[in-house]
Amino acid sequence: MTANTNHGLVNNLKKAGIFQSERVEKAMKATDRGKYVKYDPYRDSPQQIGYGATISAPHMHAHALENLAPFLRPGMKVLDVGCGSGYLTACLAEMVGPEGKVVGIDHIPQLVKLATDNVKNDRPELLESLRVEFILGDGRKGYPEEAPYDCIHVGAAAEKMPQDLIDQLKSPGRIFIPVGSNSQYIYQIDKDSDGNVTKKSLMGVM
Repeated sequence: MTANTNHGLVNNLKKAGIFQSERVEKAMKATDRGKYVKYDPYRDSPQQIGYGATISAPHMHAHALENLAPFLRPGMKVLDVGCGSGYLTACLAEMVGPEGKVVGIDHIPQLVKLATDNVKNDRPELLESLRVEFILGDGRKGYPEEAPYDCIHVGAAAEKMPQDLIDQLKSPGRIFIPVGSNSQYIYQIDKDSDGNVTKKSLMGVM
């Protein structure tokens, strides 16, 4: 699925059936991964972004956007835990549109700066309009100041289900999160309109 250009990468992910949604395709094509990853940005593998952190492989980001798409409608609010280089935060902002908001949170100050600089260079209007805001903090505790969220994306594996994030989710709402220490699985956590929470394992990950 690797390619030489951002458009080529997104087209290959679509051909491989990683996502079907035209909205996901549009968001990924509007956000050039090359502006967020220094080396091999269009290679379908995780890449180092410095400070001991990695950015997920493009197919994982596509899975996340496709899975969360029902909760990424115009005007919705999103929390992106472990915002890293800011790439997925920008894709999420594209999907929720001008009336929506995405809060990116990371516990590494240099990554919060990196994400802010990357979005400033790529799409400064996202920061100026406060459609995107980056916060330094412990993402496992969420960010109650902006809660509740229509959906929450978690980029780094949690050892157990973080109750704080579930509490900050709207009814209805969805979380996409890798959980586990030795063996990890991506879980979809749904909260229905009555506040009932269900958890579903989607796939194993490294």
